[in-house]
Amino acid sequence: MRVRRRGISTATTAVLCGTLLLAACGPGGAGSGAGPTPARIADAPAELPVPHGEGSDVPDDFNGDGHRDLVLDDLVKKDSHADDAGIGIVYGGPRGLTPGARQLLTPKQRAAPTKGQLPAVFDAEEGCDLDGDGFTDLIVSTDPPYDGQGRPPVPLQVLFGSPAGLTGRAVKLTVPARARFGNDWPDQPVCGDFDGDGEKDLVLHASGGRLSYLRGPFGRTGAPRAAGAPLPSPGEVPTGPAADVDADGYDDLVVRATEGTGTAAVVLGGPAGPARTGARLPAGVDVALGRFGRGKALDAAVGGMAETSLRYDLPAPAARAALAVPGSVLDAADFDGDGRDELVSSGSRLRVLRAGTAGLSGKDAVTLAPPGPGTTRVLTAGDFDGDGRADLVVRTHRGGTKDTVAVYRGAAKDLLDGRPAVTFSSSEFLAM
Repeated sequence: MRVRRRGISTATTAVLCGTLLLAACGPGGAGSGAGPTPARIADAPAELPVPHGEGSDVPDDFNGDGHRDLVLDDLVKKDSHADDAGIGIVYGGPRGLTPGARQLLTPKQRAAPTKGQLPAVFDAEEGCDLDGDGFTDLIVSTDPPYDGQGRPPVPLQVLFGSPAGLTGRAVKLTVPARARFGNDWPDQPVCGDFDGDGEKDLVLHASGGRLSYLRGPFGRTGAPRAAGAPLPSPGEVPTGPAADVDADGYDDLVVRATEGTGTAAVVLGGPAGPARTGARLPAGVDVALGRFGRGKALDAAVGGMAETSLRYDLPAPAARAALAVPGSVLDAADFDGDGRDELVSSGSRLRVLRAGTAGLSGKDAVTLAPPGPGTTRVLTAGDFDGDGRADLVVRTHRGGTKDTVAVYRGAAKDLLDGRPAVTFSSSEFLAM
């Protein structure tokens, strides 16, 4: 799950007026394989029960049924002045996302109170199986009370997955004092197996060029197995998703020097965790890791307002290039199943750049038409229908009261089907 603080993750937009579209709300719907014919919300199937699973190793699988689920922040509101509705979860099925099987997570029902006070902020940050039970857990950011004196409390909480999904109340993430540095908020969580022991760890922002490193597995109280002193780092803003860029068995991550546009570096995992600096990357707006060429290691794409810089074969780039394609928001995934990742740029337009034996190319790029007028951003890319090819999930919104979420399925020939297989609105969560 890729979550960005530019609106969940991505500020997004959407579209349709009062007759918003909803396809594939349940078994037999358009998204279940019968075709992408949309239905009006008024005619859509009723809310469906969340399927029960037994645990899996599929990413973002909160109910452990072997099918990927979708997290939605920034749900539409009844009116522009209404409070944040919470976090929406759309559960997957054998043929992809099933918008009828959905769950609304609100701070009133799910958040842990601090000094008897429930948080007003409840934003999804990261998802991974922190306790190793086969069910993905969700890390959320809150706003605990703080008087501005001394070290602030930990704003992160954990919702643990289960056979029924995310059903319990969150617990506060424990960040031991020895793992913190300075008086900044411990936030910006990134999941990964950074020490190679098979368990998921967390890296957090500390301050002063340091990162907090929490070793998994985590207990149901929110406490890590171990945590030492903060690790020195070339920056202090960890950025996910983590990936094993050099295939050495340890996950690595990108760390930015500061928030926003700026330089970044690949920080390499090892027995001591993410403690070694690899390739330093040029300044840019966004960074995506993927297998764009034929090298043994992963590559990096660094987006800027005028062009996208490429660094091939991390962690010590053997080649570099640039594409005359702006990259203010970048994502990478293998949409055609050939073993190489395509690059998605959703800045001014939603474009997919093809990957070939020589790397990425702007030639024959695929431009996707958004599902309606407004601003479109990528929510995530992943294999939701289990066909071995990644699918692209985007959200288009116009203001804070109308939106459309669309799922474009991966395709061997054309990278992505040009017509969404599933469309729905996050307004479905308002009735819950």
